[in-house]
Amino acid sequence: MKIRVKKHNADGTVRLESGGEIKEVLINEDFTNPKNETISLCFKGQNSSGIIDLTPREIEMIYSSLRTKKHLIKGFKV
Repeated sequence: MKIRVKKHNADGTVRLESGGEIKEVLINEDFTNPKNETISLCFKGQNSSGIIDLTPREIEMIYSSLRTKKHLIKGFKV
């Protein structure tokens, strides 16, 4: 996995590239407020690690986008 981030701050724009392997996928449920549930992608690379939190709506948007294009990706099965 590769991550590219562009962040604006007082000094200008900073670009950061990082990457690694996805080690774990967590589903965080909030029983008191179901709208706050998230899917966390935990990754670790040689010099970096992190967690990407996505909402169920964002996952559905990614899935619907990939569903129409999955024939273009070799070795992709859902």
